[in-house]
Amino acid sequence: MLTRPRPVKYRRKNKLRFEHKPGAPNLELRPYQVVLSPLVTEKGTHQSSHYNAYAFQVNLHATKIDVKKAVEEMFHVRVEHVTTQIRHGKKRRFRFKMGTMSDWKKAIVTLHPDDKIDFF
Repeated sequence: MLTRPRPVKYRRKNKLRFEHKPGAPNLELRPYQVVLSPLVTEKGTHQSSHYNAYAFQVNLHATKIDVKKAVEEMFHVRVEHVTTQIRHGKKRRFRFKMGTMSDWKKAIVTLHPDDKIDFF
């Protein structure tokens, strides 16, 4: 069964509604403002030992290029690849009301095979 085509009016409306405008908000972030903290978890230590990939909590407005430059400058290593995730805040109960924790951004940084970061 075929669906009928959408009228032009709705196609235009949806195009305007879902139009994505990429780009940073023109912020000049220092390296210590980009990388907020390392994420030391079981999964993170497994990735660091097997795949030479390290996880960091980063600024929500930081791009992959910002993260790469910051890690290279702070730890003096060569970064090969960066993946980012926006982690949405969980719902929590605050006294008598339900609230949500704030969203945060996670970056997984893969290093050159010769480089390594020691947190401890």
